[in-house]
Amino acid sequence: MSYDPSNVFARILRREIPTRFLHEDEHCVAFHDVAPQAPLHVLVIPRRPLRSLGDAAPADAALLGHLLLTAAAVARQLGHPEARLVINNGAAAGQTVFHLHVHVLAGRALHWPPG
Repeated sequence: MSYDPSNVFARILRREIPTRFLHEDEHCVAFHDVAPQAPLHVLVIPRRPLRSLGDAAPADAALLGHLLLTAAAVARQLGHPEARLVINNGAAAGQTVFHLHVHVLAGRALHWPPG
């Protein structure tokens, strides 16, 4: 399946949907989730149109590392040095927007196994 440029995250990146970015650099942006599942629920998305983690290639290693480092930094900046990072990879894993994104969850006890 190919990347859909009309997905909500692509529209946010094009600034068609107003969003207050918590972090913005040449590789990614971070913003609060509109349907938070924890007191802190931030999404970190790459600017590059990458459908899912399963579509990443070895050449994407630096970008993937940058997304994780950014997720941890944003959590720390918002007062949560410990956070759960989640990447849903495909519909069966719970991915609903097919633009790679990292969920940053914190602010309550996060039990295992999840959902």
